[in-house]
Amino acid sequence: MPKVAILLAEGFEELEAVAPIDALRRAGVEVVIAGLTPDPVASARNVKIVPDTTIEELKPEELDMVILPGGAGGVEKLKQDQRVEALIKAMQEKKKLIGAICAAPTALAKFGVLQGKKATVYPSLVEEIKPATYVDQPVVEDENIVTSQGPGTALEFGLKLVERLVGKEKAREVARRMLARYE
Repeated sequence: MPKVAILLAEGFEELEAVAPIDALRRAGVEVVIAGLTPDPVASARNVKIVPDTTIEELKPEELDMVILPGGAGGVEKLKQDQRVEALIKAMQEKKKLIGAICAAPTALAKFGVLQGKKATVYPSLVEEIKPATYVDQPVVEDENIVTSQGPGTALEFGLKLVERLVGKEKAREVARRMLARYE
């Protein structure tokens, strides 16, 4: 079974974290919610999620993917955390999957993993993902990087992550059970 970590920092966007977690768990993927601290993490609208672990406990060799949700406040904290940068760079070195949605692709750009890649981001942040080539689509894949635009694309993003980890048929099955559209 694939193992995925989603990193939460205070100010994360609820839909962009919970929709992918939900889709992936429905598909049988092990999802570990990792906080920057062990304390409950408050979202942008003060929904609190208790992390399963902290970022220190994550080992890149044990993960198939790392996901960064958006939410401006949370993304700024992720961008400033050296542990997050080290984890993302280790995942990139190993060519493992990396997902980022909304403002989070700006963290990938800061960490240097979008060089020469196509990516998407929340529309007002296009300049902040350079040197990536911006693609105006809900979900964009380029090799091991999967990016998405925002809260309204979170379920499609989650289903694309299911596809990448366990296959298109499983993504279609999960979408059918959720009454969601998925090609």
